[in-house]
Amino acid sequence: MKKYVLGLCFTLLLFGSSRIGGAQNDDASRIYVSVVLVQLNVAVTDDKGNYVTGLRPEDFQIVEDKIPEKIANFEEGNGPPIHLLDPNGKPTAQAAAMTVAGNNLVAPSKGGATLLGTASGANVFILFDTSNYMYRGFVFAQDSIADFVRSLEGESKVALYSYSRDLDRVSTLTPDRSTVLRAVRSTVAGDDAALYNCLLMTVKDASQLTGKKAIVVFSNGPDNASLVPPEDVAELAQSTGTIIYMISTRQAEAEPVSTAVFERMSKATGGKAYFSRSWRDEKQAFASIRDDLAHLYTLSYYPAPNPNGGWRNITIKLVGKNLQKYHVRTRDGYRLLHQTQLSASSAVASTPEAAR
Repeated sequence: MKKYVLGLCFTLLLFGSSRIGGAQNDDASRIYVSVVLVQLNVAVTDDKGNYVTGLRPEDFQIVEDKIPEKIANFEEGNGPPIHLLDPNGKPTAQAAAMTVAGNNLVAPSKGGATLLGTASGANVFILFDTSNYMYRGFVFAQDSIADFVRSLEGESKVALYSYSRDLDRVSTLTPDRSTVLRAVRSTVAGDDAALYNCLLMTVKDASQLTGKKAIVVFSNGPDNASLVPPEDVAELAQSTGTIIYMISTRQAEAEPVSTAVFERMSKATGGKAYFSRSWRDEKQAFASIRDDLAHLYTLSYYPAPNPNGGWRNITIKLVGKNLQKYHVRTRDGYRLLHQTQLSASSAVASTPEAAR
């Protein structure tokens, strides 16, 4: 049995005996998935856009396809995770040992094992446009990315990928900031822009990971060389639990199609799109993404039995009259995927040069 990740992050078990659809004689050659754990990253803000902190697990209500779900794990920002339920839906030893003090769940003052784990941080992939759109302002963009890498806190791991016609994994995921910073300075501007091809492969890389994961795209122009549509990339990101943040320059903002696509893609995955008119705006956009990652609530649940083998809708609400005034941002669902779908999505975007 192989393990894959689906959702933000979803842990998947792959097996070939279940049937979701298709001809009966195809069942033996297909590998289907069953979602074991669904993890969601949730931003909560007030009317002024300020992040709301200090919320508790009982402040959130999760519904999947109109089926209420119970929160199994809870984490705020870069803080330690709280494990509430085991895979059988029973309270964990950690939850049983916790008491309520004011508005916070805390461990007992005497005796017992350590209840809180270490902060998990985030896995952040930076996808840097090094196409021929980037000849102007290239150094300023490098500076903005370098500042962003330095600013990431907690236990975050960072990867730097660059793209033009092909994807270049300049620096793979690492906690070593100096390695990533050297990689930033090694990038050079080049060929046509195949953003969606390369973003699809980056999503595929991120899908193998558990925990909080995000892709931060810096784009200086429209896509003019991809083989895959952006809608396919957005759906795969949703279903593999990857947040996409888009930072686009003024040149791309002048392209109405690119603007609309960037906004739809980021919103669908629970991220944001930024349109920067100067290098100062670029730095501010990166700072906003850093703050967003630091203030996300991570909620996970073991899904109740659900016969739906396709797209599953997720709704998250805040419980209590005093919390209704706040705004919740996250993705709105996921599609069950099997191994062949993930492999096919990667193959469409791949070229021999792209596998560096």
